[in-house]
Formats: sequence, structure tokens, C-alpha cells
Amino acid sequence: MTTVEERLARLEALEDIKMLKHRYLRACDAKDPKAMRDCFVARGADIHYGPALGSFDDADGLVDVYARIALEKMDERYVVLDMHHGMHPSIELTGSDTATGQWTLRFRQVDVRGRAERVTALEYADEYVLEDGDWKISKCHVTMLWTIERPVTDDVKVVQFL
Repeated sequence: MTTVEERLARLEALEDIKMLKHRYLRACDAKDPKAMRDCFVARGADIHYGPALGSFDDADGLVDVYARIALEKMDERYVVLDMHHGMHPSIELTGSDTATGQWTLRFRQVDVRGRAERVTALEYADEYVLEDGDWKISKCHVTMLWTIERPVTDDVKVVQFL
């Protein structure tokens, strides 16, 4: 039987990992490459985001691609607007400093230049490690489940508040 301290440590680790993933998703939506990068291990992350963004052996490569896409502006407005909704976390502690996790992501994107809206369902398969006292993402593999793409017609106004 586990002690109260062990149970509390387990619950704290699970909550810390959930908050890590939420910080990552919020950083993506906030167009904050530094906060996004801070969610990953310092070196050597295993990242696979499929054909849309590619694969990387370190988070710096992903963050560079993200920054080029997310921070691009046209007429002082962002070209791409994103909304990440992470849900249904299934996290398992595999050791005192390691864990795995699966998440479902509902992703919505507006491409202002291309006048298109996309709604996509994805699955994340993550691994986490405790690094310098903080949980970090060491592996993040994305599987796309489905996507809907539709035009943003001329009668639709896209208003940005960022």
C-alpha cells in the first residue's frame, strides 16, 4: 500500500505534467516561441509532427518552423491564427522522473492570406522527464485523425485583437 506522501507526490506530478502541456498549447496560441521552447527538454527531444511540420531531433528545429509560420505578418496582421484545445489527457508515471501521456487536440486555424479555415483532430503521444526539478516534454509525436478545410469567403470578416 502506498503512503499518503507517495500518493500526494503522484498527484502533484500528474498535475504538473498537465500544466506543462497547457503551457505548451497556450504558448502556441500566444505566438510565444520562447515559452513554447521552455516546455521541452534542453537537448535531444524526439518530435514528429507529420508532413505538415516535419520531424526534429531537438525542439529548436520545431520552434524555428513554428516561429516562421506563426509570427509571419501581412499588413501588420498575423497571417495565421491558431487555437489549440488539448483534452482527454491520459498520463502514466513510468518512474520517479519519467511519464508518458496521450492527448486529443482539437486544432482550429485561420489562414488570412489563403482565406481558409481548418479544423483538425489530432492525437499526441508524449513522453516527459523531470529535468532540473521541472517536467519537460522529451518526445512528442502527432497523429492526424481528420481535418476539414473550408474557404473564408469575402463576406466573412476576420478581426484580430493580438
